[in-house]
Amino acid sequence: MNGEWGEHCGLFGVYGHPESANLTYLGLYALQHRGQESAGIVSSDSQDLHSYRNMGLVSEVFTGDVLKRLPGRSSIGHVRYSTAGASDLKNSQPFTVHYARGGLAIAHNGNLTNAHMLRDELEAYGSIFQSTMDTETIIHLIARSHEHDLADRIIRALKQVEGAYCLLFLSEEEMIAVRDPHGFRPLVLGRQKNAYLVASETCAFDLIGAEFEREIEPGEMVIINEDGLHSFYPFIPVSPSHCVFEFIYFARPDSFIFGRNVYGVRRELGVQLGREHPAEADIVIPTPDSGFSAAIGYGHETKIPMELGLMRNHYVGRTFIEPKQSIRHFGVKIKLNPVKELIRGKGVAVVDDSIVRATTSRKIMKMIRKAGAEQIHVRISSPPITHPCFFGIDTPMRSELIASSHSIEEINRYITSDTLGYLSLEGLKRCVGEDNGSFCYACFSGGYPIKFPPRMGEAQLQLFEER
Repeated sequence: MNGEWGEHCGLFGVYGHPESANLTYLGLYALQHRGQESAGIVSSDSQDLHSYRNMGLVSEVFTGDVLKRLPGRSSIGHVRYSTAGASDLKNSQPFTVHYARGGLAIAHNGNLTNAHMLRDELEAYGSIFQSTMDTETIIHLIARSHEHDLADRIIRALKQVEGAYCLLFLSEEEMIAVRDPHGFRPLVLGRQKNAYLVASETCAFDLIGAEFEREIEPGEMVIINEDGLHSFYPFIPVSPSHCVFEFIYFARPDSFIFGRNVYGVRRELGVQLGREHPAEADIVIPTPDSGFSAAIGYGHETKIPMELGLMRNHYVGRTFIEPKQSIRHFGVKIKLNPVKELIRGKGVAVVDDSIVRATTSRKIMKMIRKAGAEQIHVRISSPPITHPCFFGIDTPMRSELIASSHSIEEINRYITSDTLGYLSLEGLKRCVGEDNGSFCYACFSGGYPIKFPPRMGEAQLQLFEER
């Protein structure tokens, strides 16, 4: 993915296992691709909540000694890439509070489109916020509720919010999972013997040998406690709007979401791309790692052999010392390097999943050209991105999305490729099995499934810019 969009967040929860924190740690490890800024786990021993969160990768945040300080048979965890609120420890999750009715932890994947309005209203009535997360708004709404049961308080709070949310709540006695009525983000239910598990993707179950039971449905609330699992549908039903970018880029290829295997969908995107935009090339090169699945499909359809012409350095840390002007395009070169002997003198079809700002694509194509490519044909396994996302993906402002203001030919000239072809929106819909309008394509069309005032959209964009 070139340009770039940030990932969103990953959730994992366990109820009823003596090593719940250890399982949650492993689950978060499998979901690391969904967020690399911070990680946290909150556990319950039926009497108290125990919490630890910090900035960094899961393997950096949690040690054996830290996990020993998270006792109990239930826990929830979170990996974060900020889509609302600055990248700061105070905004890491799960977010934990102690109020009149006891302890409560919350972990959120998504973005609330009316968070600013609700926060202004709550602060006007005296609420004091500890973070800049939209997630904390839900906590305040729950605390203000007069309902007796935690589930009823959550329902009352969520009926006031709009936008995308997959939520995990943990109290001393129960774990509750909720998915918004539109079902923007994936959320799945699993079992490991007598323990219940909830995760953003099924790949987290595979790592710990758990069984995938089913997807938690849009608008569903699942309550898990000592009486077992109980399912409710407390919200007014609406048409599903699954985020199609989960298939294009965000989810891991080995996961099963929205009723499909991710790898299979991505490969089919490449096949359809090959039908729509074949290239006169000698080799197909994927942009690591997000272009692999589509490149396999593209090569299969066009009968052009796929080669690993770009090598990725998987050991690049979050920070590094960059020479000021001594090495051109250093940021790209430290991550990717061309195989010159493979590229030299060849016509190359470069397959990637998307172009956002196009600045990275331009650097990559220049690098491939310098490696000796005779021709470069760029093929993108999604339509042009013309609008920002407000439902849980950290996106640039619309003015920074190159396809919002430039034609495909202009983008082609900018990134210095010989030809450029995007997958059509119709082709994308065919590949994801669109037959009942169940996906959100707003980033390609501007047709947002949730309507919000323009000033609210501007507030969200300003929030993104504050990161």
